[in-house]
Amino acid sequence: IGMLAFGAGGMDVAVAMGGGAYYITMPKVIKVELTGALRPFVTAKDISLEVLRLLSVKGGVGHVMEWGGPGIAGLSVPERATITNMGTELGATTSIFPSDEVTRAFLKAQGREADFTPLSADPDAAYDRVVHIDLDTLEPLIACPHMPDKVVPVRSLKGVKVDQVCVGSCTNSSLYDLLKTAAMLKGRTVSPSVSMSVSPGSRQVLAQLIKDGVLADLVESGCRILECACGPCIGVGQVPPHNGISVRTSNRNFPGRCGSNDAYVYLASPETAAATAVTGHITDPRDLMDVSVLAKIQEPEAYIIDDSSLIAPEETADRHAVEVIKGPNISELPMRGPVRETIDAGIVLKLGDNITTDDIIPAGASILKYISNIPEFAKYTFCYTDPDFVDRARRMGHSVIVGGENYGQGSSREHAAMLPMCLGVEAVIAKSYARIHKENLFNYGILPLTFEDPADYEKLQQGDRLVLENVPEGIRAGRLTVTVPERGLTLAAVLEASDYDKNLLLEGGALNHLAKLQKR
Repeated sequence: IGMLAFGAGGMDVAVAMGGGAYYITMPKVIKVELTGALRPFVTAKDISLEVLRLLSVKGGVGHVMEWGGPGIAGLSVPERATITNMGTELGATTSIFPSDEVTRAFLKAQGREADFTPLSADPDAAYDRVVHIDLDTLEPLIACPHMPDKVVPVRSLKGVKVDQVCVGSCTNSSLYDLLKTAAMLKGRTVSPSVSMSVSPGSRQVLAQLIKDGVLADLVESGCRILECACGPCIGVGQVPPHNGISVRTSNRNFPGRCGSNDAYVYLASPETAAATAVTGHITDPRDLMDVSVLAKIQEPEAYIIDDSSLIAPEETADRHAVEVIKGPNISELPMRGPVRETIDAGIVLKLGDNITTDDIIPAGASILKYISNIPEFAKYTFCYTDPDFVDRARRMGHSVIVGGENYGQGSSREHAAMLPMCLGVEAVIAKSYARIHKENLFNYGILPLTFEDPADYEKLQQGDRLVLENVPEGIRAGRLTVTVPERGLTLAAVLEASDYDKNLLLEGGALNHLAKLQKR
């Protein structure tokens, strides 16, 4: 709806709430020019998958995705939300649509028309790159395991047997999505070989489904109705069976993301998911249903508005008088001191490209229950990637991680930086980083270094002892010398950082920085 919304780690949010500022490096801008119109059963999810196919999961790193062209007029706000949500999988800083008459209609239906402001790009706006997509030529697409950019036409996988279908998550759980899902399932039954779940996107969506009788259609077809939450997307419930195949409308399909490290997750639209649920195998909805099934579906002119469950905070003059209740599973966050003059540490782990935050600290109910118990949560760091990582890091005491391209992509999960810090990781040397994870590394006092010569990546081996001298001076200069004494190697590492982020590293992270601000 025209908001320039940047993803941020929890520490960045906490610093802002504590009186600090939120800093971001000025990104470049990619314009996606849409022409034509979507054909029946081709969706906003397919637009997102097409962009991922064209640009890859690192194609948007350091960029804002700005959507424009005559094709956007036919996309509702929920459809635009799906597209901008999936922009995260490109590594994009953020995604934005103009605020136009489509936006006005949506805000009016939400009782907020007075909040509408028209916003659009200047006619002479310049872009770093323009990507053209003709919507008339798109077809239903699907992302194969285990990466959102492994995109192929749905018809190319025709007949692949499926064990599970999950509709929902932040990407495709709007009322519009679920109305289409219900219409396709009405009068039909989910295949006996498939377990299907539906997660409404909000309390408002759930209330509307109940009021209109749509929830009954979903239940009668064999769907399990879950709570309005991440649920299956993050491996909290509905974990696929051993070596199971799951088709989901969520935005990520990394290994272990669904709660099982041996499952195979495909990403598709609600329409493709519904068709697949009926047949029991991956199915292009155009091959199963007539377009008339979707003909009458449209968003309501007015949504149910009920904010009675929102409780405003009490006004108090003394913020210290507010009691923060912490149970036994909530621990204090360990603090790191200022950066050391010399880092003498071993390479505790060497990794390849596109390491995700799910690789660093996996999702799943059995692990996430410790999300606020830092010492316990840390035991699961890299548990799927390298089960010996934690013991090795603790033995080393001080360590460095080596990575490839796009290190830290995926969820903004700050624990992917916090837990390695707690285990003694002092630096990561990689070819490139996902933006939010890099900021999280700054926040927790871990140096996010890049190879000055990417070929040096091949020279380093897990177990090598690295020495970085004059570290504070190197941070200020943005360049550090790394030696491997036992092998006589010397290489250069670059620190691309703002003055603010350099200060965070020098002080040992954002908490130390915030503590200094509070003392002033």
